[in-house]
Amino acid sequence: MSYLVILSSIAQKAKTVDPEAEEKTLSIIELLLSGGVGGMIIISVLFVLLFVAVYIYFERLFAIKAASKYDESFMDQIKDNVTNGKIEAAKLLCEQHDNPVSRLTEKGISRIGNPLEDINKAIENAGRLEVYKLEKNVSVLATVAGAAPMIGFLGTVLGMVLAFHNLATSSGQADMGSLAEGIYTAMTTTVAGLVVGIIAYIGYNHLVVKTDKVVHQMEATAVDFLDLLNEPA
Repeated sequence: MSYLVILSSIAQKAKTVDPEAEEKTLSIIELLLSGGVGGMIIISVLFVLLFVAVYIYFERLFAIKAASKYDESFMDQIKDNVTNGKIEAAKLLCEQHDNPVSRLTEKGISRIGNPLEDINKAIENAGRLEVYKLEKNVSVLATVAGAAPMIGFLGTVLGMVLAFHNLATSSGQADMGSLAEGIYTAMTTTVAGLVVGIIAYIGYNHLVVKTDKVVHQMEATAVDFLDLLNEPA
């Protein structure tokens, strides 16, 4: 009989303790919104940087993709026209293809009759301008990739300072649960900054690879065009 009484008392204690032992859950939104005014400002800045990075990435990706469209028979047609003395036809063909390769070729065709060195220099200058157009705003992604983690870390440092300030002002009697909550809330800005930085860094490197492919295509076309002019009549 006494054994049943002991089991009953243990069960009652378990029922009273269970609600207190219930694990606390916190959604991502609640975590982001629980960082106070300073944390909210840091998170807002990081969201703006994320929006800027994503916008620049897709805008440049579509622009570079359009610039990389190249007709394999383009240089063969240019060669036939130039060889047959149809300079105006070659220029018209370049105007029909709106891409860096055609614009470089058109620049070279417009200099036919000048010394080969002048033609080469004109193509190089035009090539620098085309590369500048392709790399427009791409450096912003590199800046975001470097700045976002630092901004997130700044938010964490500020949160830690405030947490330890509360501990100091309470004469060391602060609730450890509240202190721990303040610390992990402060750490959310670092997580957010790293996420934004990683996204911007991956986007930047992807655009660099895409741009390099277009630049190599331009260089190969310039070499083919100069070789065409060097061919004996």
